[in-house]
Amino acid sequence: MLSDNLLYVVLIALVGLAALAANYVITTREAQNKFRANRLKWLKQQSEHTLNALAVLKEVGSRPDIIDKLNQHAMSLIEEINALAPDSDLMQEIVRSKESTDRIQKRPGGLESDRAVRRAQIYLNFAEKLLLEMGKKGRITPQLAQAYQQELYWLNVSMVTEAHINQAERMQKNGERHGALAHYKHAKAVLVRATVPQQQKQALQQRLQQEIDKLQPKRDYGAGALADSLDDYLNQ
Repeated sequence: MLSDNLLYVVLIALVGLAALAANYVITTREAQNKFRANRLKWLKQQSEHTLNALAVLKEVGSRPDIIDKLNQHAMSLIEEINALAPDSDLMQEIVRSKESTDRIQKRPGGLESDRAVRRAQIYLNFAEKLLLEMGKKGRITPQLAQAYQQELYWLNVSMVTEAHINQAERMQKNGERHGALAHYKHAKAVLVRATVPQQQKQALQQRLQQEIDKLQPKRDYGAGALADSLDDYLNQ
């Protein structure tokens, strides 16, 4: 009788342990599935942003080594997606996007529309932050990350400046002198605000001032520093 009771206790204990084990397996699997889903969602977002940034860098003529660093980062994201969901629609979609990005070349005439310029600015800013983050995580040296960030900042400034110049040139061809002058002045303002060494932006500033002077000749106030200062102020 005692042995039967002991057997029942052992059986109940074994059933309890089996239930606990099954619950642990189910809970662990659910946690893993949730982690996998969240990770894939993050990877999808990051890979899309990185590929868009990579496309913009190629369109505006970024340095090849910066493009290469972002390309390596994109490949690491794609490899992780492939490890987590090799036959998924997401994997196929990302592969198609990567192949499309690989075919992009620099635009000879620069970006033509305001929308394209704004989009490029967004992804150049994203690339700046990404490279700085890569520097913090040790994927590139902090010094190199800082140098890349400064390079992309200037690329952003010069891209916006060139876009205004291109629009001004098109307006001049159509006889829209006032519109062209406004774009040249906007371009000059972008350069003035840019936090880069004066030597780096001097040639472009001189080019812009020449175009502004053609459309808005300096007034003849007579000789004197005051006249020159007033004229410079009005041309800003």
